[in-house]
Amino acid sequence: MRTNHQVATSRPRGAASPSTASAYRYDLDGLRGIAIALVVVYHVWFGRVSGGVDIFLVLSGFFFTGMLVRRVGVDSGPSIPAVLRRTARRLLPALVVVTAATAVVTVVQRPFTQWSGIADQLLASLLYGQNWQLARTASDYAAADASVSPLQHLWSMSVQGQFYVLALAVVAGVAWMCRRRIGLVRPLLGCILGAGFLVSFGYAATLSQDRQSWAYFDTFARLWELLAGALLALVVHRVDLPRGWRVVLAVSGFAVVLGCGFLVDGAGLFPGPAALIPVGAAVALILAGTGPSDQPGVVTMLASRPFVELGGLAYSLYLWHWPILIFYLTWRERPAVGALGGLAVILVSLVLAWLTQRLIEMRFQGGARPGRALTALVALLGVAVVGSASGWHAYLVRNPETTARVGELDPWLYPGAASLTDGVFAPRADMRPTLLEAPGDLPQPTLDGCISDLSTRDVVTCVYGDPSADRTIAVVGSSHAEHWVPALDRIGQQRGVRVETYLKMGCPLTVADVPLLAGEPYPDCGDWSRDVLDRLRDHRPDWVFSTSSRPNDEGAGDVTPDDYVGLWKRLADFGLPFLGIRDTPWLHHDGVPYSAVDCLADGGDPDSCGLPRDDVLAPDNPTVEAARDLPSVHPLDLTDAVCDVAICRAVQGNILVYHDSHHLSATYVRSLAPELDRQVGMATRWW
Repeated sequence: MRTNHQVATSRPRGAASPSTASAYRYDLDGLRGIAIALVVVYHVWFGRVSGGVDIFLVLSGFFFTGMLVRRVGVDSGPSIPAVLRRTARRLLPALVVVTAATAVVTVVQRPFTQWSGIADQLLASLLYGQNWQLARTASDYAAADASVSPLQHLWSMSVQGQFYVLALAVVAGVAWMCRRRIGLVRPLLGCILGAGFLVSFGYAATLSQDRQSWAYFDTFARLWELLAGALLALVVHRVDLPRGWRVVLAVSGFAVVLGCGFLVDGAGLFPGPAALIPVGAAVALILAGTGPSDQPGVVTMLASRPFVELGGLAYSLYLWHWPILIFYLTWRERPAVGALGGLAVILVSLVLAWLTQRLIEMRFQGGARPGRALTALVALLGVAVVGSASGWHAYLVRNPETTARVGELDPWLYPGAASLTDGVFAPRADMRPTLLEAPGDLPQPTLDGCISDLSTRDVVTCVYGDPSADRTIAVVGSSHAEHWVPALDRIGQQRGVRVETYLKMGCPLTVADVPLLAGEPYPDCGDWSRDVLDRLRDHRPDWVFSTSSRPNDEGAGDVTPDDYVGLWKRLADFGLPFLGIRDTPWLHHDGVPYSAVDCLADGGDPDSCGLPRDDVLAPDNPTVEAARDLPSVHPLDLTDAVCDVAICRAVQGNILVYHDSHHLSATYVRSLAPELDRQVGMATRWW
């Protein structure tokens, strides 16, 4: 990551000369180099967050704010166009080159069904909005695998870019207000930035408890880390610590930098209060090098040439390492790189970083003149990336396959599940939904806005089937309960059943005190579940319908979690019988999820894009054993309508089974209606 330094006239051959408040801080170049090395190593081999990004944010706030304040002393305020131009010359050329290379490799390596998502991230990265893109999709940044975007790491660049604009506006505004009394600039800025620090820190602490996956990428939650550096830039020139204190700060700060990633799960805790650990280490090392002479050994080491050179590569190395890692994982079809593979990723990243620094970064920085040809080439690459990403979106928007819903299909050509349950012959026919239709082949609640999203605690209820019927089935839980609605809607219309939905993304109805989502606390799910249980108790539907199993996180097959059994007992206390449907198989390779649509687009066939039944399902429905002592629970199992005895295919009876890696397509679910109708009728004795 590039931080904005005061330009130095020369670089040291050995240890740094004595540092002063206004001299170039070569030791911080070295700190930047160590931090980026840790980021790369932790990403490649450990799948953890090292705290290096948090150190970068502190350094960015320190250097950028310091540069702006120094310009206030020169001409009563920083020139906004000049600062923006200088910052753009530092950041954009290398970013454009890396995104262009990523776009090319994506087209060559990835199936066209993934191009839309990466096009979104290309545009978000170049427009410095990648962090908000990732917050909306709740991506897991710490876990690198072949299913992750090759541009995901650029969220931090977006946060820095947004901070630069905000800091420039604040400093320029304060400078203008204090143009007749320049001495008030630093005190007033200190008050404003200090208030921002406190508000942001409090916001991050609260948000990290409730919505960690969002907080990790939220600019306002990250702002306090940048402001820590910014506040330090305002006062560091007045700091004069005894050497003994500076030695303690240097040694302790450097030890924390090296050990933070091992001791703290940054992906699950930052930018909450735990981020004070890497932020505090960065602050300690900045303060440790402020003395006029006789620097601590750690500071001298960081200012030595090897570390300074590594710091010079930091921005380009950060840009390159993640896409190289993700493309390698995709190429090798593995969930992890291994020792030799990781070494290869790092070496390739270093070579590309060195070339990018020498051929691109150095040509555009400081007073360098890159030349018309290089400037034109970088500009052309940027236009090509933006144009290609926008053009692909325009093509999809205008393609009727991406907007039309799959209607009623000829059951002779498209028997779907009947090819398994009834042995119906499936003649040769084009698959439906097609690969472009599949992303939109969704159940009605999603299309109607009848499922609460990850951040919505309110209960959203909709009615399907026969709204005027006296008999009611309440469909409750997550999207895995939702994707049965197309079949239940059809059954309800035919049998005179009212189908009510109580749905929330990622939230199976639960009685757990602190529900988890991907291993993180999900308090919204707990609040939502309590409201839904109250409504079920008061409204008293005839039956409650939801999933009764899920994939086994510790091995093959599926299991029924204890939380599910606790819910059934609560419903039994209310006198509400439960229809528990076994969850559908989730597609994955060695624990790495893959999309059936992507697999088929990449040249796979229904069998190769499916999975052996024994890998994803236990020999017997785990619900049966879990509900043995609960007569109010009636297990439903449509496994034999999704898989044959050996394999769970991606396409069955000419219908695409999955629209992603674990949700059934609405079209296939409609073909399951006869079998679901039979099992529901047997359980309820309604027909």
